[in-house]
Amino acid sequence: MAEQEIEVIHSWSAPRSLSTSLMYSFAQRDNMEVLDEPLYPAFLRVTGFDRPYREEILSKIESDGNKVVNEVIFGPGGKKYRYCKHMAKQRLPGLPDDLMKKGKHILLIRNPLDILPSFDKVVPPSFKELGLADLVTIYSELCELGKSPVIVDAADLQQDPEATLRSLCEDLDIPFQATMLRWEAGPKPIDGLWAKWWYESVHKSTGFTSAREYPMPFPMSLYDLLEQSLPFYNMLRRNVRKTSSLLKSPLPEPDLPVPANKNLLAWVGDEIVPRDDAKVSVFDSIVQGGDGVWEGLRVYNGKVFKLEEHLDRLFDSAKALAFNNIPTREEVKQAIFRTLIRNGMLDNAHIRLTLTRGKKVTSGMSPAFNLYGCTLIVLPEWKPPVYDNTHGVNLVTATTRRNSPNNLDSKIHHNNLLNNILAKIEGNNANTADAIMLDKDGYVSETNATNIFLVKKGRVLTPHADYCLPGITRATVMELVVKENLVLEERRISLSEFHTADEVWTTGTMGEITPASSLLELLFPFCTETAKEDYLL
Repeated sequence: MAEQEIEVIHSWSAPRSLSTSLMYSFAQRDNMEVLDEPLYPAFLRVTGFDRPYREEILSKIESDGNKVVNEVIFGPGGKKYRYCKHMAKQRLPGLPDDLMKKGKHILLIRNPLDILPSFDKVVPPSFKELGLADLVTIYSELCELGKSPVIVDAADLQQDPEATLRSLCEDLDIPFQATMLRWEAGPKPIDGLWAKWWYESVHKSTGFTSAREYPMPFPMSLYDLLEQSLPFYNMLRRNVRKTSSLLKSPLPEPDLPVPANKNLLAWVGDEIVPRDDAKVSVFDSIVQGGDGVWEGLRVYNGKVFKLEEHLDRLFDSAKALAFNNIPTREEVKQAIFRTLIRNGMLDNAHIRLTLTRGKKVTSGMSPAFNLYGCTLIVLPEWKPPVYDNTHGVNLVTATTRRNSPNNLDSKIHHNNLLNNILAKIEGNNANTADAIMLDKDGYVSETNATNIFLVKKGRVLTPHADYCLPGITRATVMELVVKENLVLEERRISLSEFHTADEVWTTGTMGEITPASSLLELLFPFCTETAKEDYLL
């Protein structure tokens, strides 16, 4: 067959990533020739890396990187496509730009947890040998060139090879061929000279094999190397193309209420990190027992509304729960301001400010295990008011009663929100914005998320803060009521008083001031929808 200009498909990976299996897969195509690590000899010559086969390779295979790229990788061929298997670490400085600019690129990744246990069969493992940082560099450079590579996770090849290969071929704009799923066992003419050192397992295969049901024990001597490597793998993994047949969960990627929040920065512990890296330890008390305190803050025109009052309550709550090693007030402020500035969030933003008891030395309930100090979290979001403050919202009365101070004092703004969440579930089921919660004696306390007020004949009433959180916005409204010389009553209020009120509204930092347009009553679960609609405020 006459030689012709060929289209090159580059596959970049770390060692032990099923890269040879993928090469064998592409070799089964009738329109594909393959090259096994053509850059390897140049890598050995330039770096001086020791390998048991080093001298044989350098004596038999071209090791001039420029010649390899121009004459071997991009040289003429007898088929339409040429698949080049590369190790990421073998891309050395000074190679021709065409290596990245021409052809199509695949990044094959694998979790270091699966790579490292078998890595040292030929060479001692190291961060350089693993090459994950080089893989991230290749990804970044290709993106800058406008040639975003296809990323394939080896775990997906093992779980569902046909679906993964079909998706890969689609991304490469080549037709899938069923022959890619099987190959003959044993050494192949396309194997590099190093095959007898590295390919023993793959030579026994006839296709992509499923992962072991239970993995190999991880050698803890490589723990530091795992910590260094995982962030690079995780960064690439986030960019793997998702196909429904490969997902462990059928749930699609949800739309964010505010798309701009996809790229936010959050403060966790003592650093600012991207959204997907904003995580706490599994040993943190917030995970172990919901053991934390929090505040919701709003930003208006470059200022945090009632910041000092919110911080007073945060520190009071932490003191009531006997937190130790609490950051100073100034440290918390600095974390808030730095996070807002980094995000450019100076207006129409909301902050979820959380202080946990911190990380434990071992799992368990006891605060005696918390020896690392508290964990501070500043989570900012672009967030308009969450309720319809123009037309009002519907509320329903929940059967779930608000916690009594005998059990858990609501004046502690804690993260144990199950009491509120159960009421919110009732509100969701009733298709209302929130649910009104009663105290143990049947008097109105608050909603699951806000304080509540009513107006009757010119008087403004709100429940005592015995069973509810004494909200910052609540206190602000009460001050304004007094300032306007209106009558303010803070007392026990029955549910019927709310149903017969002239006006009802709720208050909260996240939702601001929200009118209630109707109150539904779960005490009449068998009434018709028409009756419910008639039962309006």
